[in-house]
Amino acid sequence: MTQRLQIIAAVFVAVLMLILSTAYTVDQREKAIKLQFREIKETDITPGLHFKLPFIQSIQKFPGQILTFSTQSERFLTSEKKYVLVDFYVQWRIDKVATFYTATAGGSLEYATNRLENIMKDGLRNEFSRRTIEQALSEQRDEIMKGLEQKSNEAASQLGISIVDVRVSKIDFPNEVSKSVYERMSSERNRVAQDFRSRGQAAAEKIKATADRTATVLMAEAYRDAEKIRGEGDAKAAEIYANAYQSNGEFYTFYRSLDVYRKTMGQTQNTTMVLDPNSDFFRYFKSAGKGTTSPTSVQPAQQPTAASQAVPAP
Repeated sequence: MTQRLQIIAAVFVAVLMLILSTAYTVDQREKAIKLQFREIKETDITPGLHFKLPFIQSIQKFPGQILTFSTQSERFLTSEKKYVLVDFYVQWRIDKVATFYTATAGGSLEYATNRLENIMKDGLRNEFSRRTIEQALSEQRDEIMKGLEQKSNEAASQLGISIVDVRVSKIDFPNEVSKSVYERMSSERNRVAQDFRSRGQAAAEKIKATADRTATVLMAEAYRDAEKIRGEGDAKAAEIYANAYQSNGEFYTFYRSLDVYRKTMGQTQNTTMVLDPNSDFFRYFKSAGKGTTSPTSVQPAQQPTAASQAVPAP
């Protein structure tokens, strides 16, 4: 009885081992290929339970999710012949399992990562060699990544790999380059600032010249108008003087003399004048003392006309 149980147990174990060596499962996060004597017999095996020939066929599985690898700082030469230190990372996944298996020495992830890293470095080296440092740090950074992703996908497709995303995480300068870059950027900023100052100074000079020209024009027009008004006033005064003189010449002369007396002697103090007593300046002083005809006795038979009454003081 005991021997019979042992035989049954041995048969059960053998059947179980046969089943285990025949059946296999593929997870949703995996991709698998079926090999027969290292030759690919089936690819793109769907997730679930499957069977294979024991001892003849084998199953090799690969990760189906997105994989990521990053690199340490790598030196790249720009178009200015200056080095930059670049850190980047790549997200990728296995797209074609059969191609990946044959192109990576039996599906070695390490081999695939090394090949992919070389592809990315070659692409970055090409992109940075066509740009300056300023362009690499500016808005062209996204353009570099897009171009790199497109070109690297073309090369990675030969490995059965597709590039999901490429990102530069850091761009820095070597110590020997940082100082020269800073000085160049500083001089560039100074040049731009000086350009703005020059433009501002030119605009200020233009505004000042316009203002000076406008002021000159206004002053000239004001002077012209003032001279015109003054000329009209002088003409009007001359006309009034002429009319007054024609109406009563002697009275006009007397009135003008009184005005001269008032201006020379009536509004000044401590003034000394040296004149000839027989000069015309003292004409009316002398005539008043001799009893000669005064200016008021001229034309006794006539009354003062309206013109003589309206003579204004000059």
